[in-house]
Amino acid sequence: MPDKSAIIQRALDLGFDDIGFTTADPFDSQREVLRQREESYAWIAEKGLDLVGGTDPGKLYPGARSIIVLLENYFRRAFPPSLEGKFGRCYLDDDRVTKEDLALRIRAFIDFLRRSGIDPKVSSSLPHRIAAARAGLGTFGKNCLLYSRRVARQSSWVLPIAILVDREFPPDEPRIEVGCPDWCRNACITACPTGALKGPRHLEPRLCISYLSYYGQGITPLELREPMGIWVYGCDRCQEVCPRNRPWMSQDLPVNSRAAALVEDLQLARLLHMNGEYFKARVWPRMFYMPPGEIWRWQMNAARAIGNSLDPAYVPDLARSLRENPDPRVRGMAAWALGRIGGPEAGKVLESALGMDQGQAGEEILRALERVK
Repeated sequence: MPDKSAIIQRALDLGFDDIGFTTADPFDSQREVLRQREESYAWIAEKGLDLVGGTDPGKLYPGARSIIVLLENYFRRAFPPSLEGKFGRCYLDDDRVTKEDLALRIRAFIDFLRRSGIDPKVSSSLPHRIAAARAGLGTFGKNCLLYSRRVARQSSWVLPIAILVDREFPPDEPRIEVGCPDWCRNACITACPTGALKGPRHLEPRLCISYLSYYGQGITPLELREPMGIWVYGCDRCQEVCPRNRPWMSQDLPVNSRAAALVEDLQLARLLHMNGEYFKARVWPRMFYMPPGEIWRWQMNAARAIGNSLDPAYVPDLARSLRENPDPRVRGMAAWALGRIGGPEAGKVLESALGMDQGQAGEEILRALERVK
């Protein structure tokens, strides 16, 4: 049976940035937060994730005695500038489907534990960030994210991976607190475009751009379209403005080659017009929260981002979408985007579409035309 030091060394040998240990005791404070904000998080239960149940590790795994938390820096390499501001960085090298790097190293660590006589279990319901803080790996930001204590220059560009095990290990000293400096003046809360951050460690997930981009119901509400800007999938705004992240972001890093390979595939016009085959081959393997049957979300997000780019060069693409896309939510957003860009060419496209569309898309066309005029 390996001791704690041997497990730490194996994690570091596999390329993880840090590792910590905590008990398998219930996360009582997190359960209370979820109880108080039950309405805000009800949608997660509908997706099949039991966050409340995850606060009791003993119920997830009756034999659990400790939690081992690995910490991965997902920003070791720079991301292409053309993708930043449109896609959350953590998704641009997500290999949970392709299994090229991180997934293989997690599997190797789990196999090491099993060969050593330790029975591990990974659960997505477990509160991984709080487990990491309780394992001494970092503190929280006001934006609810975990900030590393020892690696990645104490930034939030880290991913915690919590593993339940049936062996007891000496726990590390907990660091469950907000570690933001007083002088930051609530930069993340102030900068959140949609007002999702209600206060330190208080997020309204249904207003978060990440939620809206891949889980929002129906066409994006009118009042949120401009604030969402050109984000297509996920959002890093609260991390980009955070002074705790500046030391890491100020570096000259080599470019992430896997992310760079996505630049052409993730062009806005291509996303707007892509079919199911393109999506499954080029997009879904990296960004899988929206299944092929919900390709309309991608197209709608691309149309909104195009509108917020204010680039008239996209007018022909929006006109094509307005004519050809079978989904009224996408056509409606294409109409909104034309109105947002404005100008005589956009006006001509909208006028030609009058009467061709009924219902929601028709209303969007009329509203956009009024805006252009």
